[in-house]
Amino acid sequence: MPFDFDTVLDRRNTGSMKWDKYKDRDVLPLWVADMDFLSPPAVIAALRNRAENGVFGYTVPTEEAKQAVIDYAQKRHGYKVKPEWIVWSHGLVPALSIACRAFANPGEGVLVCTPVYPPMLSCPVNMGRKLIPVALKLENNQWNFDWPAMDKAITPDTKIFILCSPHNPVGRAWTRAELTQVGQFCAKHNLVLVSDEIHCDLVLDDDFTHAITASISPDIEARTVTQLATSKTFNLPGLACAFSIIADPKLRMAFQQAAQGLVTEINIFGYIGTIAALNHGEPWRLELIAYLRANRDFLYEFVQTKLPQLKMAPMNATYLAWIDARGLGVDNAAKFFEEAGVGLSPGSMFGEAGKGFVRLNFGCPRSTLEEALLRMEKAVSSRKAS
Repeated sequence: MPFDFDTVLDRRNTGSMKWDKYKDRDVLPLWVADMDFLSPPAVIAALRNRAENGVFGYTVPTEEAKQAVIDYAQKRHGYKVKPEWIVWSHGLVPALSIACRAFANPGEGVLVCTPVYPPMLSCPVNMGRKLIPVALKLENNQWNFDWPAMDKAITPDTKIFILCSPHNPVGRAWTRAELTQVGQFCAKHNLVLVSDEIHCDLVLDDDFTHAITASISPDIEARTVTQLATSKTFNLPGLACAFSIIADPKLRMAFQQAAQGLVTEINIFGYIGTIAALNHGEPWRLELIAYLRANRDFLYEFVQTKLPQLKMAPMNATYLAWIDARGLGVDNAAKFFEEAGVGLSPGSMFGEAGKGFVRLNFGCPRSTLEEALLRMEKAVSSRKAS
């Protein structure tokens, strides 16, 4: 049966970070990466069923949870995972911090490509490690790695490369050839590769298949920590549950030791939601992808035809659009659109390379997206007329 992505949900006064930011204001929030859709019915039913158990004690990873991850990795991505490789955490942000703590000593370097998901900039610094940002480059209207700049940025004490795959916020799913080159780069410089693949099941183009980086070769797998969660794909970030896949026993032990005192028992509903999403969420996910693809196409055409002051490179993954607003001629594009009733993420959050950009979350009903774009168009037109 078809799933409903068109109904506008009232998320006000529900403790929603996304909506409460603009509490009592007429601002449509299209910023933080959670979607304005009900989660899959199978997940809701599983959570309800577990709640009726009525006992919420300390938890351990069940065999069912481990098997759900193993089956998912094999069926969806052709990657064979052993149960002992799976390490659970309360989310990708804690896992990023743990990785920085595990694989680099205080003061040692962590390389990231910007603009990028803000915790990839803050986690190394918070752990006392040195952040080494290198900007992606826009070539022929496509975002790419700047390999010469990355090579130049490496220092003798650089220990980690954090990869965002697909990349948030530019919306690029990297090709297998590019990921192979990432692996070769890390081998050349003896780096641990921390691969955040939380958006890997949100590839929007039918002719593109995501490759889990660690699955490309045994050599790459041996230096890679793959970080995953159901939170983005199935709209479950509030359940605070993620898992890392670490094949190499030395890397895994270092990660687990670094997590001691930081990661305690995972919320039982995190496990239950993850199991239900991985085992039964595929029909919902496929309809979601179709809906998001249509939203992306609508947004892209709108920007090109009605907001020519803005630029948006083609994207093939995530529900997060990266928009160049430098043509507006305003100091703060996010503030400009917020005053027009649309809440976007300011590009500066994503590093120096993001200045002048905004990120727009189109994981919402089409009517919400259309209303937001009309507000943006009106604001831009009013500025032109003044």
